[in-house]
Amino acid sequence: MTERLATALQKYWGYGEFRPMQKEAMECLCTGRDVVVVLPTGGGKSLCFQAPAVTSPGLAVVVSPLISLMKDQVDALTECGVPAARIDSSVSPEERDDVLEQIRNRRLKLLYISPERLVSESFSKYLQKLDLSFIAIDEAHCISMWGHDFRPEYRQLGSLRKVFPKVTIGAYTATATEHVRRDIAEQLSLRDPAMLVGSFDRPNLIYKVRPRNRIVKQVCEVIDRHRDESGIIYCIRRRDVDEMAAALTVKGFCVAPYHAGMSDEARKKNQDDFVTEKIDTIVATIAFGMGIDKSNVRYVIHAGMPKSLEHYQQESGRSGRDGLEAECCLFYSGGDYGTWKSLMGEMDPQAKEIALAKLSRMYRYCTEGVCRRKAILEYFGQSLGKNECSACDICLGDVDSIEDSLIVAQKILSCVLRLGQRFGGAYTAMVLTGSRDQRILDNGHDTLSTYGLLSEHDSHAVQNWIEQLTGQGFLEKTGDYNVLVVTTEGRRVLKGEVTPRLLRPTQKPERKAKVATDAWQGVDRRLFETLRMVRGALARERGIPAFVIFGDAALRDMARRRPSTLQAFLEVKGVGQTKARQYGRIMVERIRAHCIEHAIEMDLSPL
Repeated sequence: MTERLATALQKYWGYGEFRPMQKEAMECLCTGRDVVVVLPTGGGKSLCFQAPAVTSPGLAVVVSPLISLMKDQVDALTECGVPAARIDSSVSPEERDDVLEQIRNRRLKLLYISPERLVSESFSKYLQKLDLSFIAIDEAHCISMWGHDFRPEYRQLGSLRKVFPKVTIGAYTATATEHVRRDIAEQLSLRDPAMLVGSFDRPNLIYKVRPRNRIVKQVCEVIDRHRDESGIIYCIRRRDVDEMAAALTVKGFCVAPYHAGMSDEARKKNQDDFVTEKIDTIVATIAFGMGIDKSNVRYVIHAGMPKSLEHYQQESGRSGRDGLEAECCLFYSGGDYGTWKSLMGEMDPQAKEIALAKLSRMYRYCTEGVCRRKAILEYFGQSLGKNECSACDICLGDVDSIEDSLIVAQKILSCVLRLGQRFGGAYTAMVLTGSRDQRILDNGHDTLSTYGLLSEHDSHAVQNWIEQLTGQGFLEKTGDYNVLVVTTEGRRVLKGEVTPRLLRPTQKPERKAKVATDAWQGVDRRLFETLRMVRGALARERGIPAFVIFGDAALRDMARRRPSTLQAFLEVKGVGQTKARQYGRIMVERIRAHCIEHAIEMDLSPL
């Protein structure tokens, strides 16, 4: 069984070995055991049900929430030579009849459908007559109310066990806490399921968090580091999306907006332009991305704080799916907390309580100043296993702890108390920096002992320290106006019993993360760019996304190995037999021409 799976992995996808947890996950389906699989984005989750499908008799049914996600996966499978198809509302009657004909003739191995279609009486009766190998439920966190993206239509999948009592069921997600994992198994009535949870660590992602200040300038600095590369910018509100997209367009960047307020046609066009690389960057609300299977996103920017660490893990995880380095930049403000809180106004009380707890934890992530990767892993109940990750702003030394953190914190907390705990962060910062704002003068707060105590710092820096103290639990925002109140822990700071960690950007040049350097080791960059252009031309000719033909990781391996024959080309990671037949000749010819022109060696064997 394992040998058959390994053979399929090499033949169709060009991978010579299993990634962590894949073999165990595949073997569960092949032996008929229900399974819940949690693997981070980019961890090869989809292969856990795709490979068993091609090695098992019968038809595998895959449940997916979005048409675009189904289309991308079916396109990618077809390119690899795997017989796969989808039935959804965008498919014409003729196309649907063709799919049904393939099923009747037992030519199809994977069928992608929506949850609504699977549980519809007529279609489920049709499937009951077939020889199903298993049912795979992708994005399975959608079934749980405790999940970050609960979808009521997924709850209907609870009937599957009664309708298909003998069919193995696998549930797959990239993001699920232990509570969510248990709920998935319970909702689906899984029988003694294997719980396979991979590491939530994404070592190829470089995490950076900054207070938001002149956001368009901050975003431009990130994009400038990734010219001509794909990226996603997330904003909280539709208005923010439109303003950001307009501002970046004026500055000459190739961007497009995406949010629920646009027409279906406009959204689809912008998404397709992004996937097919007609534009580099999409600016979007969190409505965007779940259905995107684009592997070569090199950066994700959050221009506002996400509403939970699950959302942040999912959204930032849309970068670097090919395993290569990618940058994840989060720009936050204390106002983001209030924005999300107001957007939760109409929620069910129990759901709102869960959402607010998640929001508070997200806010703490932004402000507590510990290794970003360590904080994410601990949230999901895992450990980094070392003191630093060497791939986040904290570990790279991009931010410094201020030397007099205790004294600064005590000045801020004292000022909050002197103000009677009746004002917000912006006003408190103005008092501390000695502002001559008319409100301060009218209130007589220029006579307070704490007035001007931090006048050597600008108001933005002081306000950010206030946010850090709030995130670390020494201050609390209360009421509709986010009035600051000193907590019990904050009073311990005033007594000198606890020292907060207050951060500010370092003045030193940014260090380059080791993962970004290692990923280019041995790669001929000029050849990589040449192959990227060849891939783009092939994609336009075939009308499919470039990354479906070859991912960036495969192109870098080609530019590292520089194969001179089709047999050597098959050694490239990510090149299966079907792709070698389709594209091998043209790629090898370009590689050979480049190597002759520049008098460089071919057929290298990277360690």
